[in-house]
Amino acid sequence: MAITHTSEIKLTVGLDENRVPEELTWSAQDGGVENEEAKAMLLSVWDSKNRESLKIDLWTKDMPVDEMKIFFHQTLTTMADTFMKATQDEKMTATMKDFCDYFAEKLELDKL
Repeated sequence: MAITHTSEIKLTVGLDENRVPEELTWSAQDGGVENEEAKAMLLSVWDSKNRESLKIDLWTKDMPVDEMKIFFHQTLTTMADTFMKATQDEKMTATMKDFCDYFAEKLELDKL
């Protein structure tokens, strides 16, 4: 099957003099997103040749810790959903969701 369309997702990181992120923006024209601000991002890609994941984790220095906790909880929950879609492994998905519930409880996210 030939590629008939390409889509670009663009991430821009504004750094201070110490190369610490001060600003994150992202664009995805196909999704209608243009230079939207973000405070944190996690990007993982799979290197099939070396059978390993490669990642970029960035957050701005003004990202509040309470928001980072919520961001991680939502990311973990979404990863469980994605794992289910990709593998159809209901048992492990349930285990992952149980961990997400535990994570939220221990961080008292319902109080944030």
